Amino acid sequence: MSHLGGSQSPVEDVLDRRIISAALLIVAFWIVLISRLFYLQVLQADRYGISAQRNSVRTYRVEADRGIIKDRNGEILVDSRPSFDVMVVADQTDELPATLRRVAVLTGENPDEVIERFGRPSGRRRFLTLPVVTDLDRSAYARVEVRLPWLTGVIPQASRVRFYPHGESAAHLLGTLGEISQKELTDRTYQGYRQGDVIGKEGIERLWDRELRGQTGGRNVVVDAHGREFETLSEVEPKPGSNVVLTLDYRLQRVAEEGLAETGKSGAVVAIDPRNGEVLVFASRPAYDPNLFARGGVDSVTWRGLRDDPKKPLHNRALQGQFPPGSVYKVVPALAGLERGIITEDFTVNCTGGYSLGRRRYRCWKKEGHGVVNVHKALVQSCDVFFYRVGDILEVDVLAHYAKALGLGSPTGIGLRDESRGLVPTRAWKERRFNQRWLEGETISLAIGQGFNLWTPIQMANAYASLANGGTRYRPHVIKRVEDPYGEIVTETEPEVLGQVEISKASLEIVKQGLWGVANEPRGTAYRLHQLPGGVQAAGKTGTAQVVGMPKDPVDEKDIPEEFMDHAWFAAYAPHDNPEIAIAVLVEHGGHGGSAAAPIAKKVFETYFAGRVPPPPVPPAQEAKLSAGN
Repeated sequence: MSHLGGSQSPVEDVLDRRIISAALLIVAFWIVLISRLFYLQVLQADRYGISAQRNSVRTYRVEADRGIIKDRNGEILVDSRPSFDVMVVADQTDELPATLRRVAVLTGENPDEVIERFGRPSGRRRFLTLPVVTDLDRSAYARVEVRLPWLTGVIPQASRVRFYPHGESAAHLLGTLGEISQKELTDRTYQGYRQGDVIGKEGIERLWDRELRGQTGGRNVVVDAHGREFETLSEVEPKPGSNVVLTLDYRLQRVAEEGLAETGKSGAVVAIDPRNGEVLVFASRPAYDPNLFARGGVDSVTWRGLRDDPKKPLHNRALQGQFPPGSVYKVVPALAGLERGIITEDFTVNCTGGYSLGRRRYRCWKKEGHGVVNVHKALVQSCDVFFYRVGDILEVDVLAHYAKALGLGSPTGIGLRDESRGLVPTRAWKERRFNQRWLEGETISLAIGQGFNLWTPIQMANAYASLANGGTRYRPHVIKRVEDPYGEIVTETEPEVLGQVEISKASLEIVKQGLWGVANEPRGTAYRLHQLPGGVQAAGKTGTAQVVGMPKDPVDEKDIPEEFMDHAWFAAYAPHDNPEIAIAVLVEHGGHGGSAAAPIAKKVFETYFAGRVPPPPVPPAQEAKLSAGN
């Protein structure tokens, strides 16, 4: 029954209220939804726009393993080792200092030091993946990994880093790494390289950088706003670099460096195979640890320490050091005098302890003199007076001709950067350099290796290698071959002849017999070398080179300050009758060549000839026949 007056029943009233409440809820929902959308899309548009961009594809470069550098016997001199690092892309970090501080705390580093070391990258560096903390242990590395959602722009990275297992050994030859410079990026040599690349800066690392570095790979991955990877889109595997095999013999290198270290002096040792120009030893002391540069450079404090060290560990003495040669030079006036007919094998000079020229008297190292000497005895006992006399007869330009024929006064062409020229003086050179004429007394000094003469250890070794092999001058080389990562030979170095020393066999034989006497006759200045393994006999020449700036007043030798002590030289080869190795040893301010430099050469020879079996003795009957035949 319906109610008069249009009144509703209680049920209808309840239904109406529910409909109104539902409508209000729907309206409220839409108001909240629209408000939220307005907040997100209008008020927070910039913030979430950046997040959306970051939730995108990220490209990683994957560096290839640099090739291994080995010695001739397979000893690994340079390799790569694993490293756990934390990297940061500055452009992808909301608050860089705060992020760096969090990373430092997680890895146990000093936050202030980490922030100062990392700095504030600018320009293109803001987009590069730069190291923050390196060489982490696995636990610290894991602590960073699990907190990546709160570390935007942070990238944990397991990589491989250059490693020099023998530390300072052969450092000047092996070289260093560093980040490519803007100047290098414009050089055609580095075409295809890019900013941030780590390249070889010195030595073999630089000379063969393109072969050693291999081919870079990469990965395209999808990451979220927190930098978390959740999908790999594509990947190109890197190709490891080629391996470089050196001519160096690390056994000999180690012995040479130990010998230099025992002297407590700076110096250099270079050994060459006179049959082909292969460099067997290339030592310079003091040296530096190339592991300091393994990541592409060193911090400013370390660099200043190396650069300002008074002992100059960055200076490559084997290649760049220029020193007066002292008596090792005496082979030059000996050859020049014999070839020009100024002296013969029987030509003699009476050494009384000095030689007079004009008003000046030039002293021999042996005050009481050597008596009557010929060229053989003069070389064996290193008589200065004999060579004063030869220098008095010869023209300086004649000496220069024969010195240059041995490759002195010009780079050897080994291919390493910044090789010094040395100096072979001439009349014309002095006129250009000093605007002064050449004095006859200067030729006297020149004839015993003093004066303006300057040689480098590698020039010295190569000159004596040329004497040893009969006059063939090879280009010294340090690369034996290059192999691909699987051991297949890519390229091999062939011996290269630079020239032939124009000296008669007779003159050369006279000089070589004198050099044999230096090491094998009782009065020879390097007689301590007369006993080598397997009965091998060496030949060579000692040298003691005066230092410019030596006090004029006579001083007892034991009281001479180190910086004024003579440089010690020794140059030699062995076996004397069929040479396989030629060596030059320099000990700066070492004193006498026979006592400071020759023992180092002896240790190298002993190592080289270790295990060599002596030849069987010649039967008496056969020896008699040979004697009769001569």
